[in-house]
Amino acid sequence: MRATDPRSLGDTRAMAQSMLLDETPKGSSEHWRSCFPEIVGRSPPMEKVLETVWKVARSDGAVLILGESGTGKDLIAAAIHRLSPRSGGHYVPLNCSAIPDNLLESQLFGHVKGAFTGADGKAIGKFEYAQGGSIFLDEIGDMPANLQAKLLRVLQDKKFTPLGSNVLMDADVRIVAATNMDLGQAIREQTFRQDLYYRLNVLPIHLPPLRERTGDIPNLLEHFMEQANRIHNSQTPCYLSDALVARLSAYDWPGNIRQLQNLISRLVVMRGAGVIEIEDLPAEMFARPEELRLTNPPVASSQPLMRPTTAMPLPMVQHAAGVRVPQDFTSLPEQGLDLTQYIEALENDLIRQALERTGNNRNQAAKLLGLNRTTLVERIKKRHLTTLNAPSKEL
Repeated sequence: MRATDPRSLGDTRAMAQSMLLDETPKGSSEHWRSCFPEIVGRSPPMEKVLETVWKVARSDGAVLILGESGTGKDLIAAAIHRLSPRSGGHYVPLNCSAIPDNLLESQLFGHVKGAFTGADGKAIGKFEYAQGGSIFLDEIGDMPANLQAKLLRVLQDKKFTPLGSNVLMDADVRIVAATNMDLGQAIREQTFRQDLYYRLNVLPIHLPPLRERTGDIPNLLEHFMEQANRIHNSQTPCYLSDALVARLSAYDWPGNIRQLQNLISRLVVMRGAGVIEIEDLPAEMFARPEELRLTNPPVASSQPLMRPTTAMPLPMVQHAAGVRVPQDFTSLPEQGLDLTQYIEALENDLIRQALERTGNNRNQAAKLLGLNRTTLVERIKKRHLTTLNAPSKEL
């Protein structure tokens, strides 16, 4: 591998792009481990991704990272900046779905004093702060239509205007965007601009879901076990049994790496110390048997693979708005209920369950609920359900 000083690349895009013609370093596990220490796993699908990242990082074109929720899009975006000629500048991440629509424009472009009610002074936006560096726009598919048009203009003209100002400012920023949304479907539904898609999709990177890189699961388990033992400061660390490793390697992980990391943290906290066995898995891991690849059966264990479960009636839940959810949907409580609030509370509970089951993957959650994705996103935003609006780290 030939070492390259980013300062020697110059400032022109042509010079940076020309480096793509250089000999691509041959992918070996040791090579990729040294180049991408933040990425765990060296399966063939991931080595192919890392080879692509190595190439596009040295360019200055817009990058669009596509993949399911929890596949590691934020780590790939950070690696692109670290390996790019812009590594000396700021790397500024922003989750477009985590910020209310009426504040997102100010977050992106800044504002001047008096631009809107409460704007008591000037505020620097992400584009101004990222000058000479990179900006990572996560969940780009959730950007509202009016801001999509303004972002398109920034990509075209390399200039932007702070909110409430008439002064054009240079946008010397590389844009890396990411989404788990099917942008083709969003374009057909007219919720995402086709021209913006083509502007962003200059250098696409597709991240495979964990079920397509199962060879990385043992390494990921080991990594997150070490991390969880360290974080929870266990004097006697936890370990995974061989049978459990085999079972987890056969699971389809709809929430991908984030779901795996959260599960390991949960198991370490609940077990405390010693060997973690299959029976320590939460019951929801067995809720969808089709998620287990029967072509790779788990190692035999003396313990039952599944705990017997019995149907439990829905509990009576007291919500903040005073809504009581009955145990039996067919029975009206003696004290009555507010039907509108009851239905909304029930929908909110089911939406949260769908998001938790799918690792906050809104496409899969919408399928579980029989809704269009856009309908689901609008309901969550309107009702301020924190599961969706809270920033989420892609692993």
